[in-house]
Amino acid sequence: MDEVTPRKILEQLIAERGDNYGALSRLLGRNSAYIQQFIKRGTPRKLDESDRRLLAQYFGIDEVLLGGPSLRQKRSGQKKYHEKSGDNDNIALVPRFDLEASAGYGSALTEEFESNALGFDRRWLKRLGLQPENLSIIDVKGESMSPTLNNGDTIMVDSGDAYGRLRDGIYVLRLEDSLMVKRVSLSPRSGKKILTISSDNAHYPSWKDIDSSLVSIAGRVVWSSRLIL
Repeated sequence: MDEVTPRKILEQLIAERGDNYGALSRLLGRNSAYIQQFIKRGTPRKLDESDRRLLAQYFGIDEVLLGGPSLRQKRSGQKKYHEKSGDNDNIALVPRFDLEASAGYGSALTEEFESNALGFDRRWLKRLGLQPENLSIIDVKGESMSPTLNNGDTIMVDSGDAYGRLRDGIYVLRLEDSLMVKRVSLSPRSGKKILTISSDNAHYPSWKDIDSSLVSIAGRVVWSSRLIL
């Protein structure tokens, strides 16, 4: 699919639903001009994977329409990755990214890149209801989620368990250009529309009655590990 097509498709979807460029940009945790610049100016050249996934979920369409890989490409890429990494039928390799989610006041989101991978028993992941292709490993920075998560802990994030399945729990969030790990609680009256974003450590702030359109949910924290000294 050429790079122009996703812009035209997104522009048409926005027009059909009467959405606002600015509000949609804020849904992604971006500045209010982000979507307009992508469609009208071609900047960025293509959507980030997390932005593309969230927009596809929002509009109820396949990611391939917004420039995502086709099912054949995904399978081919996964096969090549596993063959290169020495994966086998019993072990799923989950990519570990050189990226930190701040358990503090928020850290600047820099370009993420894969640094290595960790192997997990496929049967164990299946028992937990997890799909390997949706998983990634990152580290925690800060103490705002202590004692649940401490500085330096390693966490597994399930991007397949994001806004569409949002419920009370611990999530990795993107707000503007900051990446945070926080506890999310849904409003008993408005459900997913209004959120409480809180820190488990009482010495750090929490935020009540947050419009969910201002927050981008990267995924749910489903596993953690730490060094015991």
